[in-house]
Amino acid sequence: MTAFVVGNGVSRRNIDIDQLIALGDVYGCNALYRTHRPTVLVATDRAIAEEIQNTGYALHNRFYTRKPIEGKGAQRITERYYGFSSGPVAMAMAAMEGHARVYLLGFDMGPESNGRFNNVYADTAFYRASTNPPTFVGNWARQMRSIAKDHVQCEFVRVFGPTTAEIAELIDLRNMHRLDLTDFVARINKPKDL
Repeated sequence: MTAFVVGNGVSRRNIDIDQLIALGDVYGCNALYRTHRPTVLVATDRAIAEEIQNTGYALHNRFYTRKPIEGKGAQRITERYYGFSSGPVAMAMAAMEGHARVYLLGFDMGPESNGRFNNVYADTAFYRASTNPPTFVGNWARQMRSIAKDHVQCEFVRVFGPTTAEIAELIDLRNMHRLDLTDFVARINKPKDL
């Protein structure tokens, strides 16, 4: 079984999320809910997690956060990954739910081409301005490495676009591979190759 974990780096901007939903389980993060209904949505930051719950989204969709609001439908993140960031939690959930191959899209972990904050939702509610410096990614790298080591039976495929950074902590993992964005697009257009 194949899953797609959709981070919010700009490298995934031209990927058709609805096409991914038709091909397998999609695990998304934070503001993705504004435009799509992934199989699972994760938000660890309190402000956006509360916004999601207050819209009623979690009453009709699978949504995980650290501190669910009672009666709003959200579920609590498992204790093992409770302190992790949204993208890594979504990655872990895809592996825990039995997917043999998990594609990681928009996990850029580097700056935009202009050297600034890299996020498709920059300049919107709960996100930094596009003129800000890039986010520190050391915690994400350590969390992703930990998850890959916890789930050695799962193959993680990090999709690389023009703004995706090479992360030293992820290079030597036997179950973490790199795939160029153009090759990923070719695969989703021929689903038998997934």
